[in-house]
Amino acid sequence: MNELGDIGGFLRSRRARIRPEEVGLPEHGRRRVPGLRREEVAQLAGVSVDYYIRLEQGRSASVSDAVLDAVARVLRLDDTERTHLGALARPAATARRGASGRPAVQEVRPGVRLLLDTIDKAPAFVLGRRMDVLAWNEPGDAVLGFSAMDPRDRNMPRQVFLNPDARDLYPEWAAVAAETVAFLRLDAGAHPHDPLLASLVGEVSLASADFRRLWADQQVKEKGYGVKRMLHPVAGELVFPYETLALPGEPGQVLVVYTPEPGSATEERLRALTLPTLTT
Repeated sequence: MNELGDIGGFLRSRRARIRPEEVGLPEHGRRRVPGLRREEVAQLAGVSVDYYIRLEQGRSASVSDAVLDAVARVLRLDDTERTHLGALARPAATARRGASGRPAVQEVRPGVRLLLDTIDKAPAFVLGRRMDVLAWNEPGDAVLGFSAMDPRDRNMPRQVFLNPDARDLYPEWAAVAAETVAFLRLDAGAHPHDPLLASLVGEVSLASADFRRLWADQQVKEKGYGVKRMLHPVAGELVFPYETLALPGEPGQVLVVYTPEPGSATEERLRALTLPTLTT
């Protein structure tokens, strides 16, 4: 099975986190593995054991929404996990590709670039497939240094796991790393046949034991909103609430905006950091 679309690994990881007594089942003595057995999930979901086993093995492309909803209920999946399960259970025959048969080139339309330029007081950038950084504004460049990077390195997983300065930049590096992998997992579920994504996962897996561990955890999470804390080498501590907005008409592209609190030390430090850039 294509590891990017590993439905078996995902379902096993979700079975493992639920104790039998939580769903009203007896322990039945010592278990070889933690969590629910496949037979128990099938029983609770109201499907045959054989059918559930075929689902875990990726042999149920015609599985109904009702069955997926039942399995999601038993495994206590949240909305993001339920969507991910659906993508894994019914993968597209091929990834979205261009006319040449290669993955389509990612482009940011002019209107989005203009929008970025009008956001002059907050770092902002566009993430595309595989968490590639496709475009950014001047404050975003001042904080994260995209323009100085090799184009191949303008990718968040590479920056978080392969850049030796990442742990200094992100004091809460472990949380940033987990968030990055969980968002990349969503992309993998939606595009299980993407050779560039497979290459990225392979490259970072070979270089980073932390990435391998987090990837094996099978966590999935939307990059919606939160707070990002940084220790910038010039500006010092920066604390940014952030919002992530899906771009209409551009599947796989999101606009990320770091919004400093008005009157905060971060706002002042960002202004000092970007002033030379904005006046040149």
